[in-house]
Amino acid sequence: MDELPADRFFDFGEISELAVGPDGDRIAFVLDEFDPEEDERRRSLFVVPADGSRDPHRLTRASDASTPKWSPDGSKLGFVAARDEDVELAVGTSDDETDDEEDETAAGDGEETGTGGEGPTPQLWVFDVARGGDARQITDRDEGVEGFDWGPDGARVVIESRDPTEEQAEYLRERRDENGPIEVDRLQHKADGRGWLDDVTPYLFVVDLDTREERRLDDASGAGARLPLFGMQPRWGPTDRIAFLSNDTDNPDDSGVLDLFTIDPDGGNRRRLTDGTRRVSGARWSPSGDRIAIQSSHPRNLYVPTEINVLDVETGETRSVSASLDRTVAWAGTAEWTDGDTLLAPMADEGQARLVRFDANRDAPERVFDGLGSARGIELFDHGGGTIGLSIGDPTEGTDLYALDADAVDAATDDPLVRLTSVNEDLVDEYPMPEVERVTYENDDGETIEAIVYLPPDLDEPAPTIASIHGGPMSYDQPTFAFRLPYWTSRGYVVFKPNYRGSTSYGRAFSETLRGSRGTLETDDVTSGIEHLADRGLVDPERTFITGFSYGGITTAHAITRTDAFAAAAAEHGIYDFHSVFGTDDNHLWHEDEFGLPWEDPDTFRDISSITDVDDIETPLLLTAGENDWRCPPTQAEQLYVSVKKRGVPSKLVVYPDEHHNIGDPERAIHRLETLAEWFETHDPGTGN
Repeated sequence: MDELPADRFFDFGEISELAVGPDGDRIAFVLDEFDPEEDERRRSLFVVPADGSRDPHRLTRASDASTPKWSPDGSKLGFVAARDEDVELAVGTSDDETDDEEDETAAGDGEETGTGGEGPTPQLWVFDVARGGDARQITDRDEGVEGFDWGPDGARVVIESRDPTEEQAEYLRERRDENGPIEVDRLQHKADGRGWLDDVTPYLFVVDLDTREERRLDDASGAGARLPLFGMQPRWGPTDRIAFLSNDTDNPDDSGVLDLFTIDPDGGNRRRLTDGTRRVSGARWSPSGDRIAIQSSHPRNLYVPTEINVLDVETGETRSVSASLDRTVAWAGTAEWTDGDTLLAPMADEGQARLVRFDANRDAPERVFDGLGSARGIELFDHGGGTIGLSIGDPTEGTDLYALDADAVDAATDDPLVRLTSVNEDLVDEYPMPEVERVTYENDDGETIEAIVYLPPDLDEPAPTIASIHGGPMSYDQPTFAFRLPYWTSRGYVVFKPNYRGSTSYGRAFSETLRGSRGTLETDDVTSGIEHLADRGLVDPERTFITGFSYGGITTAHAITRTDAFAAAAAEHGIYDFHSVFGTDDNHLWHEDEFGLPWEDPDTFRDISSITDVDDIETPLLLTAGENDWRCPPTQAEQLYVSVKKRGVPSKLVVYPDEHHNIGDPERAIHRLETLAEWFETHDPGTGN
């Protein structure tokens, strides 16, 4: 069997965003690629006909792109990118030109204190698709653009952008240019990927495309503990009202609430449409503009399914149209209107994202389109002009873009799907891809657990096995194509991915079982699954390994305090001491909701921490962390590493400089895979090491 080399990761591609045109005839998508010379992830914008008559056409070549959105008539395509300044803005003179000193004081400090800093900041750019040519820069804001949407006339856009005062701008300049002190007076003082938070307020601005003139909507400002991660998500409706998210509770940084507001484009008539008890996202106006579909989540209890609500703009009446389904909205996308009374959305449903149709007038969800089968999953979803755009993950074929006629959603086969891309065709053709199987088994409590298992091709004897634990825990594994999977299976490993108790997609009761506990339930679900696969003759029980990222790292550490069944473990970017992590991460609201406050109930915080039972760890342990990870700070990995090292347990610590709660650069992604492979091989009793 040919092993997939780790450095072929540079040939791997991922579709990360898509946008179906308003007429349904074209789909724009963002493809993540990897540059070996610069060791960077590059994000390029493509357009492809929805009928598959031509190959995708690359629109951007010199800079990264994100957030593609079509104008209402489909003649223009807007996107956000940090590119060199538009020549039209750079040449000549301008009446509103400012001197260099004023320009310098308005810049931010990258991920830590704003979106400014060295190099260009993310701005709004627009392609005139009908006329062709390069994109035109629309905004030129020092703090960049966070998000945008088109006005119904296509002549204006609404953008979200931070707008510092003179005093705040001076602070940002000192932070950037003079490495000045970090000053924080916010309760929510960090956000992963954003760094240390400041008190600069984001606002909505209405921008005229022709003149680039801006109007700040003073009453459309953003606040709240979750806003740095979710954004204001502006959405301009057909009746010329703009919807957006914010938090106007008494203490926004101590609240997970995001409410839905609307405002006129001249800045007047601001209204709050939701009641301050939920976290709203994904607003979508109905075609007539009299209703808005929203995703609605519990602001602190993250185990509760995210529902789809329909809100009457005039009366404020809100109804759930998905509650009876008892499933959460999948990460693949939000609900989209297919007509004035019907919505379509991807829902997380028993270890798979699948399409569900909703009646906007009542709670009567209906599962549709069985053409995916059980061995594929929807990764991204959008709808426009009667066309559904889907990114579908197939473990044997790759993850690719497909088009589906909205009238064909009741089909029971995949015949209506039109494949539009072959992103990883070379890898799929050159190397053996895994076989995928769904398995169910009983845990020690007699409950049924489901897992996705990836098998080496032509497996005919018990194999070494990696238990790979998903994060969240409010998440789930579905069949997919990811580089790491054939990397492991081509080396002869079985990859076991359990949807343990706490996972979403199996209903609220299953997910909420984990609430208020750590370690016991999910560890049982992992070890029971390994035993089941061993009984079937798929797994060599002497050659099993466990790893996981984020919450998967938490579970990995707990597992090896409770069993010595694993030959080696790799806990990545996890939390191991919940007492000491409080206040050093960006999840204090979540931890308080589940466990209270550490000074009020220290025993609970000790009980849920794997480091409390470090004297029970005998399994060789690899720990990884991101140096700037504010979700699971690197000090957590350091504590557990030093503790097991002190006890003489074989251990190793890997910290990735400048990384947040991810592994972004391709060389580091490769290093991560090779490090895990070396760790498992070193401690594999079947290799004779």
